[in-house]
Amino acid sequence: MPDIEMSAGTVEYEDTGGDGPVVVLLHGLVHDSTVWRKVLADLRTDHRVIAPTLPYGAHRRPMRRPPTPDLVNELIAEFLDRLDLTEVTLVENDCGRAQTVAARHPERLARLALIACEAFDNYPPGLPGKLIGAACRAPGGVSVLVRVLGLKPLRRLPVGIGALTKRPVPDTVVDGWLRPLRTDPAIRRDFRHYGTHVRRDELLEAAQGLRRFDRPALVVWATEDLMMPRAHGRRLAELLPRGRLVEIEDTRTLIPEDQPELLASLLREFVAEKN
Repeated sequence: MPDIEMSAGTVEYEDTGGDGPVVVLLHGLVHDSTVWRKVLADLRTDHRVIAPTLPYGAHRRPMRRPPTPDLVNELIAEFLDRLDLTEVTLVENDCGRAQTVAARHPERLARLALIACEAFDNYPPGLPGKLIGAACRAPGGVSVLVRVLGLKPLRRLPVGIGALTKRPVPDTVVDGWLRPLRTDPAIRRDFRHYGTHVRRDELLEAAQGLRRFDRPALVVWATEDLMMPRAHGRRLAELLPRGRLVEIEDTRTLIPEDQPELLASLLREFVAEKN
């Protein structure tokens, strides 16, 4: 996997290469780029697909500057600049940083796709988000959290991975997500720092900025989401000047895991639409 040295540290990423339209896929907390593995495999046939692993706890290299949501916003913008990516379709699932990037740094973006993600005042989202925040604030809490999430019999509980998907994620994939937090104290420090530096008004500010994002925008929401309120999908689509909403059944937050073929098809159609 290639990597790039950024101002805050090293970021690893997948890049399919090619001359097709550029699609950048962003993941959520305690995931890495592999959450997009099925969508990436589909889109790579006719797109250049790039999926960075952000410093959300599943990253393998500690950052030089402790990550915060605001730092990650700037890191994403810097990543697009350093790779000199233009006319990008920026896609994000679970986390909400793409909203702030689109509001503050729209210059390299052609399109925006928000896939079942944090928005408005739902930040941190749901019970799992609040538990992560509590674990980051408690001494030793991150270590306890990772041990609990690592217990295979508990992975389907609605306070962990089970809150995010209707179908089990392969254990090998989940083990890969959790391994850095399990084995590296520096990664745990990164994760704890991120979790204790959430600005509760960030996404409310981003929502105001999205009202000025005048490029095509697709909002894809899960009808059975336990984390992201269904009404938020419609609100996002309505505030974006060129936004539209698609709701998907039989899935929860991690639509790339539950409905990858349908999501890839929607993204392909979205990228192909004429401006």
